[in-house]
Amino acid sequence: MIAIKHAETGEVLERVDADTLQGADMREFRLAGADLSNMDLRLANLKHADLRGADLRGANLDHAILHGAQLRNADMRGASMIGVRAGADHRRDAADMHSCRLGDADLSHADLRRVRLYQSDMRNARLAHVDLQAADVSECNFSHSDLRAARLVDIDARRANLQQADLRDAHLNGANLFEVDLQQADLTTERVDGFSVVNLANLRFANLRNARLNGLWASETDFSEADLSGADLSHAVLSGSNMRHAILTDTDFDGVELVTVNLEFANVSAAKNADVPNNKQNLR
Repeated sequence: MIAIKHAETGEVLERVDADTLQGADMREFRLAGADLSNMDLRLANLKHADLRGADLRGANLDHAILHGAQLRNADMRGASMIGVRAGADHRRDAADMHSCRLGDADLSHADLRRVRLYQSDMRNARLAHVDLQAADVSECNFSHSDLRAARLVDIDARRANLQQADLRDAHLNGANLFEVDLQQADLTTERVDGFSVVNLANLRFANLRNARLNGLWASETDFSEADLSGADLSHAVLSGSNMRHAILTDTDFDGVELVTVNLEFANVSAAKNADVPNNKQNLR
């Protein structure tokens, strides 16, 4: 018999008639504020469990089921959550992970579709191959995180911090990246035939200073008012993109076709290797 206690009061919140929590049926358990630190919860079924404010530091949640679970303000720093299933086809069935602490956690290959991670701390998290389609990660801190080959289609990442994040081969089609901080982020590729994608994304007012964007696919992407100072856009695909009023000081456009790019009022004269067509007007 395992008694799960409140982290502060020591009150027993739930009991599990087993010698381990690995693979345990914990659906709809009321575990708000529980001490589950360093627990082995691999393959546990925590569907619709109340884990608000729970201490899950260092816990092993690999391949656990978290559909509909309430995890607001939970502390999961250093937890292993490889392949965890928290996402869903409909937002109402996805986990609520608002304001969680996930620094140094491993969420590689996790299903986080439509999960609400608003204002969560994801610094140094491992998120390679994660599926965050249509998730709410607005105002999250992903600085120095590993998001290689992540599926970030239609993600809401407004005002998120992605400084120095590794986004090689990531797919961000249709993403809302308004005012996102991507300083020194890497959106290149690990593969010979690979590339990162931000087609149709909203990068208005984004900070892309010194970002590695060479080879990026960014068709019909909105870069208006964005700061691309020092960014490497060499050989990127920018067809139909909007760079109106963008800051392009020392931005490298080597090998970039600019015929269909809106450069009005952008300081393209301060860019590097920009082959600007003669018919472009209102340039700076």
